Amino acid sequence: MDRHDGFREFVLTRQQALMRTAYLLTGDAHLAEDLLQSVLMKVVRQWHKLSKDGNPEAYTRKALVNQYISWKRRPRPEVPSSDLPERDVSHDDATLDRIVLRQALDRLTPKQRAVIVLRFREDLSEAQTAEILGCAVGTVKSQTHHALARLRAVAPELAHLLSEPEIVEVAR
Repeated sequence: MDRHDGFREFVLTRQQALMRTAYLLTGDAHLAEDLLQSVLMKVVRQWHKLSKDGNPEAYTRKALVNQYISWKRRPRPEVPSSDLPERDVSHDDATLDRIVLRQALDRLTPKQRAVIVLRFREDLSEAQTAEILGCAVGTVKSQTHHALARLRAVAPELAHLLSEPEIVEVAR
């Protein structure tokens, strides 16, 4: 019997959902892959304990958020790119809303972004979000309020989308 029994199955079944969360936290596919990989390295070391006593998915989500916040605290050097920005590309309204929302999410603090992702994309309750973030429910409520206010301020064109059900659909 392997000490990692169940880990491979967990990763295979939950990888897409965890990758989506990582992407929404980072806003970049490559950083999301790095984030998820570094978190799964931590999870595999704790797997025996998690599979026996805990909730591996909740632990992994909490680790994703904590690692993301930790990364945001460290200054990262800018990496030059040889790719030129795209020009004159037509998008439908839903695509434009997603682009503007992602840019607006980049302007939130890491904790505010984590609250928005967990509450509205992962559809977690305030209590579940508080548990993952290791804070009080009142903190989740205030962070949600401040994050939504910030989103409305930096992207007023999304005001029609910033009620709970619409945020979930746009973030997908």
